[in-house]
Amino acid sequence: MSRSVKGLTLAHFWVGFAAFVVAAILGAWQMWARSPLPAPAYSPDLYYLSVTAHGVSMAYVLPTFFIMGFGYFVAETALKRPLPGAPWAWGAFYVGILGVALAAGSVLLGQASVLYTFYPPLIGTVFFYVGLVLVVAASWVWCVLMILAMAGWKRENPGKNVPLAMFATVANAVMWLWTTVGVAAELVFQVIPAALGWTETIDVGLSRTLFSWTLHAIVYFWLIPAYIAFYTMAPEAAGGRLYSDTMGRLTFVLFLLYSLPVGLHHLFMDPEHATGFKFLQMFLTALVVIPTLLTVFTITASMEVAGRMRGGKGLLGWIRALPWDRPMVLATGLAFLMLFFGGGGGLINMSYGMNAMIHNTSWVTAHFHLIFGGTVVIMYFAIAYYIWPTLTGRDFASRRALTTQLWLWFVGMMVMTLPWHYLGLLGQWRRVAEFDYSNPIIAAWGPWVIVSFVGGAILLVSAVLFIVNLSSPYRQGATKAPDAVAYARPAHPAPYIRALNGFGMWNVVVLVLMVAAYGFPIAQFFIFDAPEAIVHRVNGGG
Repeated sequence: MSRSVKGLTLAHFWVGFAAFVVAAILGAWQMWARSPLPAPAYSPDLYYLSVTAHGVSMAYVLPTFFIMGFGYFVAETALKRPLPGAPWAWGAFYVGILGVALAAGSVLLGQASVLYTFYPPLIGTVFFYVGLVLVVAASWVWCVLMILAMAGWKRENPGKNVPLAMFATVANAVMWLWTTVGVAAELVFQVIPAALGWTETIDVGLSRTLFSWTLHAIVYFWLIPAYIAFYTMAPEAAGGRLYSDTMGRLTFVLFLLYSLPVGLHHLFMDPEHATGFKFLQMFLTALVVIPTLLTVFTITASMEVAGRMRGGKGLLGWIRALPWDRPMVLATGLAFLMLFFGGGGGLINMSYGMNAMIHNTSWVTAHFHLIFGGTVVIMYFAIAYYIWPTLTGRDFASRRALTTQLWLWFVGMMVMTLPWHYLGLLGQWRRVAEFDYSNPIIAAWGPWVIVSFVGGAILLVSAVLFIVNLSSPYRQGATKAPDAVAYARPAHPAPYIRALNGFGMWNVVVLVLMVAAYGFPIAQFFIFDAPEAIVHRVNGGG
């Protein structure tokens, strides 16, 4: 592996992980502030500043830089050819850093406490939005480089399957290009002109609709690296084979198709959209379950192959035979458990009828923390541990510290989010800075909020231990590691299927689905006069 790509990957990882630690500290403080316990330096203004910094760090900085760095690593190690356009990759990295500096500075100065969503009439300083646009622009360069890397390999290897890790990475790049269209249109045509003072009013219904285009698909942008690890690293770490390479390709194609035309289910309570389109969105959202179930089956089968190769007997003896002391294997098992709880909660969110019970409550917060903070982030840890020896040339001294950190993250996430599910059913609202615990009804929430705070404290300990673990190979005396990384081999050679070796046809299908899902919901704002209720005066509310 070239020194340039090693450096590129490490640079992206360290930026992402630095943002992650900041977010972990702020998240623990926020739960302290919402609990009955007196929190230091508390004020409502500081709370919303903290929530914005936490959300931007976790939702934009950590995953974008991690995914870019991981993609560059996969492009060179899976394809076994030099990364095309490495100078462009470094240029994009520095553009992204500039964007992070602009956005972070705006938030820390108190000029952009608008959370991590772009929901007018809340408007921050234009530098906040320009900063995030620069981060997205850097990711677009990454997308192009990933597509070019795969195209170059295919020209040199006609009639052969693109390695699964690279196929999935390009699926994510293609999806991300589609995903960012909605938020880019909202920022360029609505939010940034408002932040510059060029417009006095803004159509909130249109802006929420455009943001919904991005709002759910971005979750799969975060999630796909975890699935890459499930398919291409976990079976190898377990000492077995991937049950089906073809199933993996189908899964990533289905993520591309099903993750994009579903964001409108976040607007079930909004009055601008007709019931028929909301029902269509519910149906399309339900389809997202399919690639997840395919993955659970395929990876469970792969792990059973590994367990039986290691001597596991009987119906479930293979589970005990797996090498749970290996971080990638342990993280996969824990990620599946959190995916079960988080995904189950998501089924409630996407149900047109049941969504009303938990809309804008702590239930929703629990769902996306379990999916992203749980399943996704724990696999980011595992990926880092898996490829770190290749990147640094040094191995970890002990696996115990790595697995301890993973267990702490799992326990902390479960302790934090399970009470949120319960409190959401009781009606505890989200996006508020404090609760009046003198109210007898709200007072009953207090003990559960304290339990969640304990979970947040455990997560903070795990986050610090993660950075300590990553620093250990740099210490004097660390043993050398091989300059290679192993990807899982399929149990049987995958047949060459042209439709599962590229994305040309699938982009046409995506276009059709997006027109069906968003064509009229967006066009109506231009065809009909917008109701006065959804046109707000900027910085004034409505």
